[in-house]
Amino acid sequence: MIEFYPQIRFVHILAISLSGSLFALRGIGVLAGARWPQAALVRYLSYTIDTVLLTAALMLVTILPSAMFANHWLTVKLVLVVAYVALGVFALRRGRSRGTRAACFAAALLVFIAIIGIARMHHPLGWLLPWA
Repeated sequence: MIEFYPQIRFVHILAISLSGSLFALRGIGVLAGARWPQAALVRYLSYTIDTVLLTAALMLVTILPSAMFANHWLTVKLVLVVAYVALGVFALRRGRSRGTRAACFAAALLVFIAIIGIARMHHPLGWLLPWA
């Protein structure tokens, strides 16, 4: 399975880019009062992208050596993914006011950026690692 690592990694990174971009566009649309971010086609596209993302992530975890995850960066990343999803739900649907949705949207984007930093650095500090 390791021979497919480059292709699986490419799909994973592409899915991350698509998922984050679609979330950002939907969030901007929701804050602008548009209806299209809640359209069934857009929601199902988001679900499909996120399913591909999760599948590729699970495939990468199974083929990479466990020593790669020794410093717990993956655990921190997974906790932040849960926070990102929760904030995204409040930003796109559950936030009762525009202010709550805006704050959750901004926080979700910051968490998304932190997740990318952790993944790139393979360290729990992510983008902060050079200054640690």
